[in-house]
Amino acid sequence: MLYELIVPLADDFAFANIFRYQTFRTIGAIMTALVICLLFGPALIDVLRARQGKGQPIREEGPQSHLLQKKGTPTMGGFLILLGLIVSTLLWADLSNHYIWIVLFVTVGFGAIGFADDYLKVSRMHPDGVSGKLKLFVEFIIAGVAVWWLMGATEGNVGSTVAVPFFKEALFDLGLFFLVFGTIVVVGASNAVNLTDGLDGLAIVPVMIAVASFGVIAYIVGREDFASYLFLQHVAGTGEIAIFCGALLGAGLGFLWFNAPPAMVFMGDTGSLSLGGALGVISVATKHELVLVIIGGLFVVEAVSVILQVFWYKLRKRRIFLMAPIHHHFEQLGWAESTIVIRFWIVSFVLALAGLASLKIR
Repeated sequence: MLYELIVPLADDFAFANIFRYQTFRTIGAIMTALVICLLFGPALIDVLRARQGKGQPIREEGPQSHLLQKKGTPTMGGFLILLGLIVSTLLWADLSNHYIWIVLFVTVGFGAIGFADDYLKVSRMHPDGVSGKLKLFVEFIIAGVAVWWLMGATEGNVGSTVAVPFFKEALFDLGLFFLVFGTIVVVGASNAVNLTDGLDGLAIVPVMIAVASFGVIAYIVGREDFASYLFLQHVAGTGEIAIFCGALLGAGLGFLWFNAPPAMVFMGDTGSLSLGGALGVISVATKHELVLVIIGGLFVVEAVSVILQVFWYKLRKRRIFLMAPIHHHFEQLGWAESTIVIRFWIVSFVLALAGLASLKIR
């Protein structure tokens, strides 16, 4: 909005030129989203606490300590993240850019699915919300529409291609199969973040680390000179996604203020599904789907731990982990919650560095 209002004034007012720079608007988006979350967070938490009464229902088959320590904590805190993210993005981004609307479409769509799931849980006071099959069906529809939109919006013949990290010219055109591939990436990322969200502050910091990394990637890939220098696939227009990433980073910081242990509010599926979906669609838009596996490696491990646990139990009636996702395994081993969370943050940071290193090591 500010871009459309102020940039046309650049010929008459020199200060307006600064709004042309994506770096400046990204910083503005970070600060705006952070301030929105800090201002509206307390009031929103009070409303959620009043309306939800006993807070988020805790699964009895989960760690027993959660039944005591987390009982009564309200959920749907992801709404606060979405509020700061959406307002800040609309304020600072170039709204004529297709990629901004595609990323917002997925984020809001997946957030709506999560909101419905959270609402059913708290209204029924039961840990089961929307059925898993229905959630996946709607997620695949939204993700499929977004990937199809991306394929049409991307200039040139790169809309259906996949780049392999660490190789200069390893680019594969999947044709229409890219629609399936990209959809799976978006849905997989969304649910992987959802599985990671099990301890206070565990999911939001790795999400911020990942989205900051992809903000850098989007900015580089969106600039032909930088992309050419690093032998990356240039995708015109994706630099604007950096503003969205900045808004998400600021909203994440604001939410962490209230989600830091002991959490005053949980993000719920409203937050985890939307944030994961956002990461997935950004990776597809920037042609760095495989790099997401590195940068978001923590989410991958969490998801794989659940898949392996279910598969092995059905096959041998035995468990690989004491409890899945894997962060609960460490809880059962006696690790303190804060220890698990901080160590997982460290792992996320190291993986992000490895993912960013792939931009240069080719």
